[in-house]
Amino acid sequence: MNPNLRTDLARLIAAQISLHACMTGFRLAAPLMALREGYSPAAVGILLALFALAPVFMALPAGRYADRRGLRKPVAISVGVASAGAALAVVFPVFIVLCLTALTCGAATGLAMIALQRHVGRLANGPTELRQVFSWMSIGPSISNFLGPFLAGVMIDSFGFRAAFLLLALFPCMAWYWVRHTVEHEPVAPELRQASGSSWNLLKDKGFRKLMAINWMLSSCWDVHTFLVPVLGHERGLSATVIGTILGAFALAATAIRVLMPWLASRLRESMVIGSAMAATALLFAVYPLVNSALAMGVLSVLLGFALGSVQPMIMSSLHQMTPHHRHGEALGLRAMAINGSSVVMPLLFGSAGALVGVGAVFWLVGGVVGLGSPLAWSLRTTAAPEAPQRVES
Repeated sequence: MNPNLRTDLARLIAAQISLHACMTGFRLAAPLMALREGYSPAAVGILLALFALAPVFMALPAGRYADRRGLRKPVAISVGVASAGAALAVVFPVFIVLCLTALTCGAATGLAMIALQRHVGRLANGPTELRQVFSWMSIGPSISNFLGPFLAGVMIDSFGFRAAFLLLALFPCMAWYWVRHTVEHEPVAPELRQASGSSWNLLKDKGFRKLMAINWMLSSCWDVHTFLVPVLGHERGLSATVIGTILGAFALAATAIRVLMPWLASRLRESMVIGSAMAATALLFAVYPLVNSALAMGVLSVLLGFALGSVQPMIMSSLHQMTPHHRHGEALGLRAMAINGSSVVMPLLFGSAGALVGVGAVFWLVGGVVGLGSPLAWSLRTTAAPEAPQRVES
């Protein structure tokens, strides 16, 4: 990558981390405060679901808005909404306000992520750069998933919940600092927008449908692991610390493989990485319920982190290659809607299925679906990305 692209990318990753850390920090702090105030686990579950609920309904409008307005206006709106929602929690730290904060932080982060991903995809020239830039971008959420909860926890223990909420409210402002001088791409012509029709028209393309199905299956695997490993660990008599370590090993492995992906991008094809990851995930899910020791579960968790962590940059690269430049935002909106919808619905289904047939059967069922779906990935074809449009000052 050329030096200018590296500089632009570093700023955009910093903006992504700033906004995402606000949400991940509240995702720890808000439920913790609710529990300490005596609210039930069911109420806390609703509170957590609200973080993903708003992006389900806003993803498509957010994608179309990003196609029309570019990067800075969506990010400016996101900064305002996230900061306002966080500030309300500082002034009124009660459960109903925390629910509103969850909605605003989730909505703001969803809008900003779509705009950032769209802009980054248009910075790249060719498939190799696409894989590289999205590999770098995928590291951002890994950092913010640690940074937000860690700082929130330190502030809660040291100064209380209001101080933690105040710190988190400042994070989105840093996002605007990083993008305020960004040079926008040439806007999408109104006639192109009007001729595109509904966002759902994108699903008429067979390759795009394949990619969305693959994306949903792999996102569900991530949710299965996060949701059911604590249940499986409890059945095995493991302590909370050990279960947390197993999940932490998964997160570290996913981050590690994403750090390596930019250097491997020129040697790997999207279909090869995604297909291999799906086959590996199916195998690991088949073995998971059969092991009893914490060490074995930790090893499987690390291997699964490597497999699932490698996928996102390849899916993002494929998405940008197979959709027209003027519809990247819409395509990203469809993807975000599927992921967030899965995060809201699938844990409920996993919990119900686990109660009926057992946790092991859920692992085997989901692994079987992913294994049977892996031929979709191997047959995935992307077209060469058209020449990136020139950027203009605005």
